[in-house]
Amino acid sequence: MNLISKDISDDFPPSNKVYLNNASVSLMPSQSIDSMKDFLISYNSLGPDSKDSELFVAEKLKNIRKIIAKIICCKPEEVILTQSTTDGINIVANGLSYSNSSNIIIRGMSHEHHSNFYPWIKLQNKLSVRNLSIDANGFFELEDLESKIDNNTKLVAISHALYNTGAILPIEKISKVLNNKIPFFIDSAQTIGCIGEHDVSKLKCNFMSFNGSKWLCGPMGTGLFYCKKESSELLEPKTIGGESAIIQSDNNLIFKDLPDKFQTGFRNYVGIVGLESSVKYLLNFGMKNIRKKNQYLSNLFREELEKIPNIILYGPKDPNERTSIVSFNIKGFDSQKIVDKFEKHNIILAVREIMEKKIIRVSPHFFNTELDMLQVIDEIKKL
Repeated sequence: MNLISKDISDDFPPSNKVYLNNASVSLMPSQSIDSMKDFLISYNSLGPDSKDSELFVAEKLKNIRKIIAKIICCKPEEVILTQSTTDGINIVANGLSYSNSSNIIIRGMSHEHHSNFYPWIKLQNKLSVRNLSIDANGFFELEDLESKIDNNTKLVAISHALYNTGAILPIEKISKVLNNKIPFFIDSAQTIGCIGEHDVSKLKCNFMSFNGSKWLCGPMGTGLFYCKKESSELLEPKTIGGESAIIQSDNNLIFKDLPDKFQTGFRNYVGIVGLESSVKYLLNFGMKNIRKKNQYLSNLFREELEKIPNIILYGPKDPNERTSIVSFNIKGFDSQKIVDKFEKHNIILAVREIMEKKIIRVSPHFFNTELDMLQVIDEIKKL
């Protein structure tokens, strides 16, 4: 069967809602929910603080690092478990060493997601925060990046794809500009699990942060932080505990190797079990197939929107330059009121912003169907 047209909605818990807010939090496959339940039963049966449960949990932690390493093509020890994308961003922002002459480079200022904006702006009393000017879709000129880099540039921090317009930034071209001379952080919350396969060796980033509850279809409270092994020495951990360091006889602290160095006190074991199951489900469907289906659904929706009068579309026209996010407004209508009204009709969309402008964001994932997209179009035509 053609996977683009295949309806897999039965693999998810039944619902009477059309859910199209996957760029925020996605649905979980039924098998992932079952695996979390099974884990909790086994964990309690073994005794939560026993030698048997310790070995049981260690195996689960090993498994999640292996499967995440598989989808981003890195070493398992380079995968640090966190609670969110934001956690990983703060590990980098608070872990680098700076001087008064230091600078970091970010993109778009308030056009950026708060999680990849506020932690860097917080540093502006310590260093210079340099901003890359953007066009309407959020892209910037590579020449602008080159002009802002100097010997005091400590980091370039860029989102792989944008939460508002869906634009996919040319990460590999950015990497060529940096040429392994400037540490590079990528916020990939809007790409991992959404736009196909990933290889950090091709992206050439030092650090990457993403979460499990968006496109990977895992539970809330699961995040992943990639730290290139050779780059771990650039970061001082923002937290410390018995899991991440040892103390010597002279009371000097020595940090452990990756991933333990940044892995203080993680306890969301049931979450990582659910995430592992979800990632297995995605891999079985195929990351390239997910990308194809997401493109098909978003292209269908954009094409139907273009037929409706007074629609204002945002984001790149080229489907290869955007995720499945479709952002739009309707002249004469308040975005929030439309989203609220649709929710009463069991259609879940989102209001987001492009700078100060409020927009409606639709973000289908591979379990959505043509019928879902056309149902939203029908509701828009009724306004």
